[in-house]
Amino acid sequence: QVQLVESGGGLVQAGGSLRLSCVASGSIFRITDMGWYRQAPGKQRELVAGIAAGGRTNYADSVKGRFTISRDNAKNTLYLQMNSLKPDDTAVYYCRGTLWSETIGWGQGTQVTVSS
Repeated sequence: QVQLVESGGGLVQAGGSLRLSCVASGSIFRITDMGWYRQAPGKQRELVAGIAAGGRTNYADSVKGRFTISRDNAKNTLYLQMNSLKPDDTAVYYCRGTLWSETIGWGQGTQVTVSS
């Protein structure tokens, strides 16, 4: 298991930007596949972006071209740069770690609210 702590959420106007961070405990971060998920009220949790241990990334269609996922293995930190935010991006954002397809940790979530 790995402990994950997110930060960086907040209230922003439409068109604005935020950068989320997720700090992982332990020494296995560099071999862990990581992802950002979000859950809006009344909706299921969905994958926003993922980054494999080797650096390959994938994005939900709704955020392509606006969000960028990255990782700094030296700092055990995962990032999500969010630009051109829309009210539909309002949700609680979670980071998740997986190792050999098994979930090894979820963060507690950070609220992102985009006002119109």
